[in-house]
Amino acid sequence: MATDNKELARRIMEEIWNNQQIDLADEIIAGDFVQHDPQSPFPVEGLEAYKQFVQHYLKAFPDLHFTIEEIVSDGQSVVTRWSSTGTHSGDLPGIPATGRRTTCSGIVCSRIENGRFIESWSNWDTLGLMQQLGAIPGEQLERAA
Repeated sequence: MATDNKELARRIMEEIWNNQQIDLADEIIAGDFVQHDPQSPFPVEGLEAYKQFVQHYLKAFPDLHFTIEEIVSDGQSVVTRWSSTGTHSGDLPGIPATGRRTTCSGIVCSRIENGRFIESWSNWDTLGLMQQLGAIPGEQLERAA
């Protein structure tokens, strides 16, 4: 079971995000899926909301690419540590496209039942991304620390 869950986590990153096969979510995301991500621009509750979430970021970063750094699974839980690169070619809420190349890292902890993701908790370097986009000046933050 743990191996199957690792494969599901890999498919989300590789197929849904990297290959932009968003409709694959129909196979591996539960209809009542809930994502807990304090950085999300809108609540992600349900399969369609998840697809909108993916599309939102792919519009802002059309060349977004995730690299899986590590996947750990135990029972119904799977944890994926990732890094990403992408070019900010589309608008984010309050941040017009900058054309800047970005890197980011994060981790997502997920719960799987019956071969589908039903809930996840995400934590990623939003501050670093905002600094790279120029939305938050990095120099001032360094001086304050």
